Amino acid sequence: MFSVNEYFEGQVKSISFTTKEGPATIGVMAQGEYEFGTKNKEIMTIITGQVEVLLPGEEKWKIYGPQQTFSVPAQSSFKIRVKEDSSYLCLYK
Repeated sequence: MFSVNEYFEGQVKSISFTTKEGPATIGVMAQGEYEFGTKNKEIMTIITGQVEVLLPGEEKWKIYGPQQTFSVPAQSSFKIRVKEDSSYLCLYK
């Protein structure tokens, strides 16, 4: 069944579901800057919009747009700057 999640006072919302590859969320992020912690490895694909991401151990922010993917290790955190309202798909491994 689906589960709705809300973060940062409603600025980030997602729906959890299960795929053939395992658990996933699909969501939207309003323009802003956020920091997320990870329990499992996350593979995040931007669907619409544009974001800048600072991954663990990195010093430079990287830009990701539609159909671009980045991975975040388990038990870590990453920062994300949402330049325009954006949507994403996140797979958990």
